[in-house]
Amino acid sequence: METHIAPAQAAGFFDDPRLLAPRRVEKIDLGGGAFILRSPEPLAPYARCVGEWLEAWAARTPDAIAFAEGRAEGGWRRLSWGALRAQVGSVAQGLLDLGLDPAKPIVVLSDNALDHLVLLLAGMHVGRAVCTVSSAYCRLAAGDYGRIHGILQTLDPALVYASDAAVYGPALHDAGVAPRAVFSQGAEAHAGALPFSRLLDTPETPAVMRAFAAITPDTHAKYLLTSGSTGHPKVVINTHRMLCANQQMLAQCLRFLDAEKPVLLDWLPWSHTFGGNHNLHIVMRTGGTMYIDEGRPLPGAIDCTLAHLRAGADGDDGVQPTIYFNVPRGYEMMLPALETDDDLARRFFGRLRMCFYAGAGMPESTWRRLEAAAARVRAEPLWLTTSWGSTETAPAITFASWKLDRPGVIGLPLPGASLKFIPNGSKLELRVKGDHIFPGYRHDEAATRGAFDEDGYYLIGDAGQLRDPADPLQGVVFDGRVAEDFKLTSGTWVSVGTLRVKVVSALAPYAQDVVITGHDRSEIGALVFLSEAGRALPAEEMAGHVRRALTALRREGAGSSQTPARVLLLPDSPQAAAGEITDKGYVNQRLVLARRAVDVQALYASPPDARVIRP
Repeated sequence: METHIAPAQAAGFFDDPRLLAPRRVEKIDLGGGAFILRSPEPLAPYARCVGEWLEAWAARTPDAIAFAEGRAEGGWRRLSWGALRAQVGSVAQGLLDLGLDPAKPIVVLSDNALDHLVLLLAGMHVGRAVCTVSSAYCRLAAGDYGRIHGILQTLDPALVYASDAAVYGPALHDAGVAPRAVFSQGAEAHAGALPFSRLLDTPETPAVMRAFAAITPDTHAKYLLTSGSTGHPKVVINTHRMLCANQQMLAQCLRFLDAEKPVLLDWLPWSHTFGGNHNLHIVMRTGGTMYIDEGRPLPGAIDCTLAHLRAGADGDDGVQPTIYFNVPRGYEMMLPALETDDDLARRFFGRLRMCFYAGAGMPESTWRRLEAAAARVRAEPLWLTTSWGSTETAPAITFASWKLDRPGVIGLPLPGASLKFIPNGSKLELRVKGDHIFPGYRHDEAATRGAFDEDGYYLIGDAGQLRDPADPLQGVVFDGRVAEDFKLTSGTWVSVGTLRVKVVSALAPYAQDVVITGHDRSEIGALVFLSEAGRALPAEEMAGHVRRALTALRREGAGSSQTPARVLLLPDSPQAAAGEITDKGYVNQRLVLARRAVDVQALYASPPDARVIRP
């Protein structure tokens, strides 16, 4: 076993052990090219359940702002930690009074909001698992509720909650299940439904804390759905042990969070582990503050995020986050405003300790633009960093707790996480073990058995490699999905994830995203979704930019497996209603290829389609 420790540097944020854990890693050689990476720092004791954080902050800082949501008339509706605990207690009592089947979950159909939060925490406070389902299944279904009906039948909930009966109520008709329905608005128009206000008005009794005391670390806290792009999604069990252990792992790495209560402006959906576990629970564990952002990385919707950062016309100050989480697409959509509005840039970058991205690879062009925008308005360099994980891992496995010089590195294993590298074809497949790993898929023993290897490591399906095999302290580089990659007819493997980021960066700022093609063909191709800047260019000028970018990639020495030989510019954006773009703003590669098979055929047509651009 080799232990690697980074040498001490001059005093500063990145070298102060009170703020960030020193960079250390152990490497254990397994033979045959396989090895394990793990932190030499043991995982410290962690909370029994998520509710312990709420109980602690309600007692210690009852008047501090915990969560806030925007009001229609402007400004914020805020809940202190004390008020949040009081509402959670009332709703928890209301849930107990309903006599719900404890084996069946509570399901939430609508977006992030304070009522949603209170119900989520109340369910977990009395040992009831809660599952937040992406609102897109209801809002974008255009009357076709087959997908959400299948999900509801799989979950078989005891209670379903949504914000507005007029928007979400129709999805419950003919669903094949008969849960109790609760709505914040319009309950009177839905037969048998309860208004959420009735739960809020329920006086708490000692029964709530008796149920709370009965929770164990292995009690199911949440159910999260996998993406399900090829069929009905699997239901991932998230226990209190997973969620609390993962936050302890992060806390031992990001030590400054215990000394500086974080302020977040966050839109990431609670139906996903990034927003619903990683970000939400950072606030819960640290007693920080989250402003719930109704903005999205979509045209028009990003304006809501920018408005929250600016000082309000009603005299309400804009939000100044101290840590900020987003997907690369979100940063790309914010950048035009940050690059042209110094006041907005000062507000956004002014208090940031950490600017974090995940959910998809970040193009280097986006990274450089963020650094440049921050450098105009602050003296301290911007800390851009990332992590890596999944729905089944609560989610964080690695974290980059040092100053990176470019995107690509996903960090080193957090304390308590063990990361195994196994040769698989031309790649190193990653496998994970630790207290933060899920126990299995709900009601699916076969899928659970297939998810773990003989040593109990979770088969996450991603690949990675050391940035410098001789120096593990340089971190792990993400190397795409094992199953997403394909071979050309030459037998050469194509790494889809890494190539996608490279092509988006080469086409910047004119490409929103790209989908890589070429399975069982002789050449790589790419379908390109244009950004607003790309759509604004004349067609010939855009084609010229594409040709120059592809030629430059070739000249850099990229071989046939690293450079598209043909490109087709798509006339529209990814279709959210069809699932081509997810709630987190990234493109579902597999689904786009299936839905746009005609475009893929055109890309490889002979004689060549006139729309195809070649270097």
